[in-house]
Amino acid sequence: MPSPTDIIFKVEQIVKKACRSKANYFKASVWEDHFIPVVTYARKLAHKLKADEEIVMLAALLHDYASVTNKEWVEKHHLVGARLAGEILEKYHYPSDKIERVKHAILTHRGSQKLKRKTLEAEILASADAMAHLAHVHSLFHLAYSIKKLETEEGREFVLAKVKQSYQKLLPEARKII
Repeated sequence: MPSPTDIIFKVEQIVKKACRSKANYFKASVWEDHFIPVVTYARKLAHKLKADEEIVMLAALLHDYASVTNKEWVEKHHLVGARLAGEILEKYHYPSDKIERVKHAILTHRGSQKLKRKTLEAEILASADAMAHLAHVHSLFHLAYSIKKLETEEGREFVLAKVKQSYQKLLPEARKII
């Protein structure tokens, strides 16, 4: 079995390749504008809160993987993403108990889905995702107007709702950082 560091590196390469693929509905900038900030905030929170950094890093890398691999999965990317994460991690013989923790974090990271987060790592992923939305609000405007092609008012409402929803899922420690 590869070391946890090797697995994280391999997963990062898989996700980065998917983000840079021409098939990615969100365009290549999603890697720099969303994935990297989520990973950065997740690592910072995991360290601060003494969570399992390995679980947090893998979940942060894979949390939106389904969305960038297939446009049809965007609305249910938390469900498909958890399944895909399991499949990817199983290939590296990652321990099944840890796979379940990664999958739980991915499954519960969305603010629009009221699924109960049962682990600190899941709370951290949800907060890191929200922090990325708040700190990189330009990417929400890009999503609204360039990707979704929303009209002016509809785009404004989309961004405002996403910002409010993101703020709601922040841990107190995340609010201090952001």
